[in-house]
Amino acid sequence: MHEEEAFKKTFDAALAKRILVYVRPYWKQIALALLALVVSTLTASATPLFFKYAIDNAIAPKEFVEAAVRYQVLLVVAGLFFLVRLVDFAANYTEIYLINWVGQHVLFDLRSEVFTKLGRLHLGYFDKNPVGRLMTRITSDVDAINQFITGGLVGLIADFFLILGLVSFMLVLDWKLALVAFAITPVFLGVTSWIRNGMRDSYRTMRLRLSRVNASLQENLAGVQTTQLFNREPKNEAQFNALSLNLRDAWVQIVRWYALFFPLVGLMGDVTVALVVWYGGGQIIQGALTLGLLVAFTDYVRQLFQPLQDLSDKFNIFQAAMASSERIFSLLDTPEEVADKPQARPVERFRGQIDFEQVWFAYNKRTPKPERTAAGQGSETAAHLEEEWDWILRGVDFHIAPGEKVALVGATGAGKTSVISLITRFYDVQKGAVKIDGVDVRDYAQRDLRRAIGVVLQDPFLFSGTVAYNLQLGDETLSMERVREVCAFVGADEFIERLPQGYQTVLHERGGGLSTGQKQLIALARAILHNPDILLILDEATANVDSETEAKIQQALYRVMEGRTSIVIAHRLSTIRFVDRILVFRKGKLIEEGSHEALLAHGGYYAKLYELQYAEGA
Repeated sequence: MHEEEAFKKTFDAALAKRILVYVRPYWKQIALALLALVVSTLTASATPLFFKYAIDNAIAPKEFVEAAVRYQVLLVVAGLFFLVRLVDFAANYTEIYLINWVGQHVLFDLRSEVFTKLGRLHLGYFDKNPVGRLMTRITSDVDAINQFITGGLVGLIADFFLILGLVSFMLVLDWKLALVAFAITPVFLGVTSWIRNGMRDSYRTMRLRLSRVNASLQENLAGVQTTQLFNREPKNEAQFNALSLNLRDAWVQIVRWYALFFPLVGLMGDVTVALVVWYGGGQIIQGALTLGLLVAFTDYVRQLFQPLQDLSDKFNIFQAAMASSERIFSLLDTPEEVADKPQARPVERFRGQIDFEQVWFAYNKRTPKPERTAAGQGSETAAHLEEEWDWILRGVDFHIAPGEKVALVGATGAGKTSVISLITRFYDVQKGAVKIDGVDVRDYAQRDLRRAIGVVLQDPFLFSGTVAYNLQLGDETLSMERVREVCAFVGADEFIERLPQGYQTVLHERGGGLSTGQKQLIALARAILHNPDILLILDEATANVDSETEAKIQQALYRVMEGRTSIVIAHRLSTIRFVDRILVFRKGKLIEEGSHEALLAHGGYYAKLYELQYAEGA
């Protein structure tokens, strides 16, 4: 569902039922909370009766009563009133605590399920969905559902019980006076319906504009370096301010409705009290009604309008929850395109044989324009056309022997990185098969497959935490002695030891404070540390480092690759002379393969790339 359509959701019984599935495990707490709610309703409804009894029997009795007796009555009434209010306090505390306890547990369960789902989705899903939008799902959208449970649904039940209790007591005490109090109900319903519609439209506008502000903020923070590089600060600030002004205007409109609603409801409550006093006062003058009963009715009217005021807030909570649940369940229902088979094969250790068998792969589908008829006119009935793919790899077929070192070469977009992604099964092929040790990677368990493959990316990602944590990644079986040994092996120990706290130095987000080369060395050490005896894949491992650091990495690579199946992607052809074989890609096809010397002697596409780079270097 489109985001704007989701915001228009008001109430959906199917969505509400699905939300309640998360409440079901805590039915005991809910039952106890509802019991406390009933007790609280009874105590709140009975409270005005104490005023009636005290006035009619002690303060202003119809018949003469001795002062001592009247004082005694007041003392008893005050004591009982205090005890009832204590019961009401305990019931309210129990209800509020249990409902919010359930809400927080549901919040935890739902947030954990969403996070787990995000961890299982294939990378193609994240290519199409901005990070800011996904973060909104797991934060504010989940919180909106929590509000639905704690403040909306249970609050609505509480208001219903309270209204039912108050109306029942009023009708039992004096049904004529009760009907006078209810006379303004049609006017109240009409006014609240009008204001509710206005608030609904205002909230819808506000949420859409808030979403745009959040998206703009996330984009500007992520691209702050580019913004400063091209001096776009004034333009970006103007764009963001325009969105913020629109959001401010939406909030002002909401405040305008709130400013109108609550005083208007209060005014109708005052009118109701005035009607009750007018009619009830006349009944007192005629001797048909007691003063205590009139005072009790005015208190009932005051209590009655409080839950009626809350109904508009409940409506807004429902609306927000329906929109949020639509987006959350849409995410949870997203099919996992890359999933383990029921009988997935575990991986103990790879020999390292890799086979691509007529692999066709694309990230996205495309729908071609309708076919033309013989007369050259567009055919409206051409909806039967099959979707085609924007192919990245086209019939790629190659074999890598165990322990062989292979380099992938080609222009940007030729499909080199896609080869890496298919081996690690971040994506699945549309046609053909990718095999490791003669078994299709789709038959392996993803967890075991990726544990057996070490990948060093061009832009390595480091988590917020210590250097040691980024190397161990929570694996307690890796000792610090082993960590230091591997770091010394790749030449990373020199700069790590120079950090303020060495391996215990806390890194900022994405490794802020470290150079690209230093992050690359940590990533290389991490890959080797977690995969010391199995397949190692390197993706542009030396693309963004200086010559000195590159020399260090190259020396480490010579030793690390020995005896391991290794794939190297590099734009600088001079860095891959040591490999056993080079695979040359162009426009998604494997067009050449062989050693560096053989490809140069062949004088084909690789030779032209090498000559071009050599000329540029000269």
